Amino acid sequence: MSTPTRAAVVESSGAPFTLADVELDEPGSGEVLVRMVATGLCHTDLGVAGGGLPFPLPGVLGHEGAGVVEAVGPDVGGVAPGDHVVLSFTSCGGCRNCRDGHPAYCATWLPLNLIGGRRADGTSTISRAGAPLGGHFFGQSSFAERALVDARSLVKVDPDVPLESVAPLGCGVQTGVGAVWNVLKPRLGDTLVVLGAGAVGLSAVMAAALTPATRIIVVDRVAERLTLAEELGATHTIDAGEADLGEAVALLTDGHGADGVVETTGSVAVLRQGADALAARGTLVVVGAPPFGTEVALDVNGLIPGKRIVGLTLGDGETQTFIPGLVQLVKEGRLPLHRLISHYPFADIEQAVRDMKAGKTIKPVLTF
Repeated sequence: MSTPTRAAVVESSGAPFTLADVELDEPGSGEVLVRMVATGLCHTDLGVAGGGLPFPLPGVLGHEGAGVVEAVGPDVGGVAPGDHVVLSFTSCGGCRNCRDGHPAYCATWLPLNLIGGRRADGTSTISRAGAPLGGHFFGQSSFAERALVDARSLVKVDPDVPLESVAPLGCGVQTGVGAVWNVLKPRLGDTLVVLGAGAVGLSAVMAAALTPATRIIVVDRVAERLTLAEELGATHTIDAGEADLGEAVALLTDGHGADGVVETTGSVAVLRQGADALAARGTLVVVGAPPFGTEVALDVNGLIPGKRIVGLTLGDGETQTFIPGLVQLVKEGRLPLHRLISHYPFADIEQAVRDMKAGKTIKPVLTF
């Protein structure tokens, strides 16, 4: 039996999100039917809807879901109807990186999450009037009142924490937090620079504030976001429209440079500036994703003093342990995620998109 539901469908590249009646396949092996309570809107959703990635359209996107389990398919353990869950990316569970605790680097990550639009066996999870739609986005396609979700995308969470307050943990927040905690791992006395004060960058700031890092420097062009960064833990801010990044970092660090840099903007010019601002043995974490095929020029001799440039997917977190820990920090007020979130009714998804593009909101969360 299929499940009828209402979803936000993108008909073609560049088209708006429009609400439509669709049908979900019945939960198969390793799948769970989830009633959505909230879902975050991420730049990745906008990039795919705009045609920046080869995802099959018409289709249903959404990959920062949170909801309540309604039904489970065969071979699903650990969750039952009524459980509260946060949805994240999916993975195969059997490749070398999955077995090693790094599912974000699953051998089949791209087709399973970002560009396939189908289950691993090629079948569709969503249809409309009998015609299959692109779905299975990050194993969830959560821009819908109900979602058919890969069990490996599910993380059971504390039911006392409102799901509207933790939906973004599945992608943007764990990406920023993981850049700091899982890659940079700041030591006492370190200087961290966060390039871009959007949802990912400000998540990195909140994470850095919970480490022994001595300086946390945030770079952006929007004064209001720099002020918010200071309220969330930044010790210094740089207005990129008024100051040279390298000179400003050198001045703030007595010429030492940055021990860690988190690049969230997706701009190759900013990435290059971040690499040049590194201290000897410093590390630049590349989080922001420009269009496929984008290249950046680097000063090779400038890298030889032990500098590292590391790419990062979804914070390199093992979601079953990482996300519940983040939920606990939100519950205790130590990760003030609410400062980033603006709530919108699901029907107002296009308004949320406009506000996000205009910079009026940092992290839109759609509520059902």
